[in-house]
Amino acid sequence: MIKILRILGNIEGVSYLLLIGVAMPLKYFYDTPEAVKVTGMAHGLLFVAYCLLLALCMGKFKWSFGFGAYLFVATLIPFGTFVTDRKLRDKSTD
Repeated sequence: MIKILRILGNIEGVSYLLLIGVAMPLKYFYDTPEAVKVTGMAHGLLFVAYCLLLALCMGKFKWSFGFGAYLFVATLIPFGTFVTDRKLRDKSTD
């Protein structure tokens, strides 16, 4: 289950970078709001899926609230899920 969380976190991180790095500039510089609609919807679904899976992992593996909060806050920061991937990899080897 941790492996799935890691994969989903990386995909969610890429979708976030695409949203702020590609879709937002397309919307504001080239008047293409469709890019944000599509990318934003995909990112939103991935974000919700990550949060739900994180909650399930916290319950199953008895992770502390602090660790769960750390993983959640990292999703709000660009490149954050890539940084937390190492901690999750270490948890999966425990």
